[in-house]
Amino acid sequence: MKKKILQQLPINPYGKSKLMVEKILEDYDTAYGLKSVVLRYFNASGSDKDGIIGESHIPETHLIPLILQAASGKRDSIKIFGNDYSTKDGTCIRDFVHVYDLAKAHILGMEKMLKENKSLNYNLGSGEGFSVKEVIEKVKEVTGKDFKVETVEKRAGDPAILVANSEKAKKELGWEPEYSLEEIIDSAWKWENSRKY
Repeated sequence: MKKKILQQLPINPYGKSKLMVEKILEDYDTAYGLKSVVLRYFNASGSDKDGIIGESHIPETHLIPLILQAASGKRDSIKIFGNDYSTKDGTCIRDFVHVYDLAKAHILGMEKMLKENKSLNYNLGSGEGFSVKEVIEKVKEVTGKDFKVETVEKRAGDPAILVANSEKAKKELGWEPEYSLEEIIDSAWKWENSRKY
């Protein structure tokens, strides 16, 4: 049931563009000795603990900020794109990782690259998947807010499950995510409430 994320098998044009950049970096390493660290984020989420710095996209497309906008009343509802996937509750499952955990991976990756003078690549995620419905329920729990949830048609190309295998980062860098989904949502909620639209 899990969709295995393989370095050479991106699932969409965005993933293909990232793979092209990886190939260019490999070519530069071969041709010029330029070393690099490729960190393949899964769903980077959360904000700083004080809610001063966080995600802001125009238009917003990321799940947690969209749900938080519904919780704060800035959005009329949150849309679930399909509820008939081959998952426990029929909604897509994704892997969320806190930006603090990603920052730590950047430092560890750079240190290893400089020490060993070689190019590296790692998948970075929690290794735990949460369905869209589970994320919505966790937002309601953390914020104490209720809001309208609508189910609409699936989006073309959305895989049922995308969960990271970060074992290589754990083994080679000693990296493990420390922040839970609840902590990700709590920090993002502070950011959402401090934002000036």
